[in-house]
Amino acid sequence: MKNIKNYDAEKYSSDKYKPVGDGIYEYHDGNEKIYVTSLQFEQEPELYEGDDSSDISQYPLEDILDEFTCYISDFYDELNDGTSNVCYQEFASTVSDDLKNLRGIIGKHVYNKLDEEECWTLVIE
Repeated sequence: MKNIKNYDAEKYSSDKYKPVGDGIYEYHDGNEKIYVTSLQFEQEPELYEGDDSSDISQYPLEDILDEFTCYISDFYDELNDGTSNVCYQEFASTVSDDLKNLRGIIGKHVYNKLDEEECWTLVIE
């Protein structure tokens, strides 16, 4: 993943979402507070990632979710229609600091690399 940027989704301007930090919003699902943030990025097919936005690869996305203890809450199907190489995803957590930490990948290069033990590892540089 490269060219990782904030994506300010239009839906965040509704009364449902309350801004609580740089690009982080809070909403309530019943009695539970959920925090969300959205990112846009480009995949790198040469690093075994998808070819376009309609084919978002599982990795390194799955490792990012594990690393920052969050989950995907919106896939933005209308934006990820394959007409562009830019992908959009909304990430969510019940802990706002998880998303603050996740947003640390903005502007960085994130990919999986095969290490000496033949295991794939997440690289953030």
